[in-house]
Formats: sequence, structure tokens, C-alpha cells
Amino acid sequence: MIIGFDAKRAFSNQTGLGNYSRYVIDNLSAYFPDHQYRLYAPKEKNSPVISALRQRENIACAFPRGGYRYFSSLWRTKGMTADLQRDGVQLYHGLSNELPVGLQKKGIRSVVTIHDLIFLRYPQFYKAPDRAIYTRKFRHACQEADHIVAVSKCTKNDIVSFFGTDPRKISVIYQGCNMLFGNKLSFDEKQQVCKKYQLPETFMLNVGTIEPRKNLFLAVKSLHHLDDSVHLVAVGRETSYALEIKKYVAAHGLEQRVHLLSGVPLSDLPALYQSAAVFVYPSLYEGFGIPIIEALHSETPVVAATGSCLSEAGGPHSIYVDPQNDKEMADAVNRILNDMKLQAEMIAGGKKYVARFDDQLLAGQMMELYQTL
Repeated sequence: MIIGFDAKRAFSNQTGLGNYSRYVIDNLSAYFPDHQYRLYAPKEKNSPVISALRQRENIACAFPRGGYRYFSSLWRTKGMTADLQRDGVQLYHGLSNELPVGLQKKGIRSVVTIHDLIFLRYPQFYKAPDRAIYTRKFRHACQEADHIVAVSKCTKNDIVSFFGTDPRKISVIYQGCNMLFGNKLSFDEKQQVCKKYQLPETFMLNVGTIEPRKNLFLAVKSLHHLDDSVHLVAVGRETSYALEIKKYVAAHGLEQRVHLLSGVPLSDLPALYQSAAVFVYPSLYEGFGIPIIEALHSETPVVAATGSCLSEAGGPHSIYVDPQNDKEMADAVNRILNDMKLQAEMIAGGKKYVARFDDQLLAGQMMELYQTL
């Protein structure tokens, strides 16, 4: 087959949708090398990961030509379809919630991945114009696609609920994480990274954009119920919400116990995960929750929030708490810190559970869907 991909995020985003796009393309190319993969992106932006992908014989890239070079958004919406037909693409996969128009008329089969509908579930976190644009694009993609990939059962249920989509048209295919998180580091390697960021011996770790939906305040407030030796390390891009947290931290004398880190390279993250006593993920709502997968691979016990899909990522051996109850989170963390048997059970159970997110297994599920179409 000749398979086309929406590669905008693969080229331009270093987290989230970009990671997902590169993950799918990388694994399909590696495990199913007999097919041809064409990446369609509005702008050429190279990174070490993209450069490595482009060196593979079964991967080619395409960018806007002619006048579309100056109207790349229009190309991605309308002009790309003609290029797909010209290149002999038989199936096109919109990796980030969107599809160009006219695929059916050109006889090109299509798949779209829907990551989440949080903008409909929690509209207060989004501006009205953004909600309107997202709703139009996502609804169109779900209507026009021959099949939909949802990144979790929770997202599948939301697609059915908000758009009235036939559930038979939707397959749940999960995402794994970077293989770096499965590499066990030495004590010295972990200490070197912790020393770099001046981190304490015992800390809870949180990874993700520091924004209201991620609900980091719950973890901060849980420190009031934990021993002073326990710190919180939060890694992620800061928004105005981080300023609110900093004000709270200063007002309650927690400056020495809360560490907000931004700009942390991927290469340092495995050491932070493996050094943490507990990974906490109090998010109000997620499409899936890749940081939980990273924590399980890192053999770090997980405490996450109820209310969305996080139990799909964390499995039965993680602990789930009310996202509005800081005392409940603190109690869960205390149980883990003070019970070596529980720690061992959570680590062993998590390691077994995370095997379902194996790269080759998930790539096989995706290819099976393609071949069915």
C-alpha cells in the first residue's frame, strides 16, 4: 500500500500530537517495511527524529507547491487531496483530529485519529472561537472518515455521545511511549540528573503542561498532609496557571518543597521518573495519559485521578483518587511511601500491565485496520 499521513504535528510539535504522529509513523515503517509511507506537512521543519525517519527508504515527504506554499492552511484543508491522488495514495490517515476535504470523491480511503473532545467536555478551559473551530473540524472528520481511531475507550464514548457516531465505526488503538523509559538507569546516572536540577531525595513527580485542566493544585495542596521531607517536582511548560501556583506556594511556605521545571529535555526525563517515589497525575480529564505509561515503564508507582480515562493507562495496580480531594491524594501517597510490599506489588503489576502498549502489538493493530479498509 501507499499510505499518506497528516504530518503537520510530526514536523512542528515536540510533545503531545507530535509524539503520537511520530510514534505511529515510526512503528509502522519499522514493523511493516514493505509499504510506502508519505508524510504531508505544510512546512519543512527538521529535527533529529524527523531526519532519522526521512532516511528510511519507505518514507517520503511532500510539502505545498506553487501558490499553496503561501497558503499552507488552505493546502492542508483542500489542496492536499489532489497531491494525494497524484502520488497514488490509497489510504490517508489524519493523525491529529482532521481530514482534508474531497477524499471520498477521489477514491482515497481514510482514517482519522481523535485524541479527545475535552473542549466539549470541559468548555470552560477553551475560548469560544477555538471551541467552534474544533467542533467543526472534528465533526467533519468523524463524518467523512471511513474509520475512526480513538486513543482510549473514554474518547470513543465521547465521540459517540457528542457526535452521535456509530460505535462500530470506531476502533480503540492505544499509544505507547518512547523506548527510553524502559531503559533502567544506574544509581549514578539518576543522581547526576537529580543533582542537575537540585532535587531532594524523596519527591512526587508530575509531568505535563502546567495548566488548569491538569489540576496540579491538588498535588501541591496534598503536601500539607505529607511529611516535610516529601517534595513535589512538576515538569512541563508553564502557563498563567503556574503563576497562581507560585503565589499559593509562597503564601503557604512551600517554596522549598515545590519544584517547577520547564524546558527539561527528553533525555533527562527517564532519570526523573526512575528517581521519583511516586508519580502523581491529578488531571481532571485526558484523552489517554501517556505520562502514566512512562511512569509504569519506569517502575514508579502511580496515583492518578478518577473521572476520565486514566485507569485505562494505569491499570488495576495504580491508585485513583478524587481530583478534588487533596487529603485523599496525600493518603494514597503515604500508603505507598510507608508500605514496601504495596510498592513492590504496584511496580510488578504495572510492569505486567504496560506490556499491552507494546510498539509492535499496537503497530499490528493499526496495520490490520488499514488492510481491512
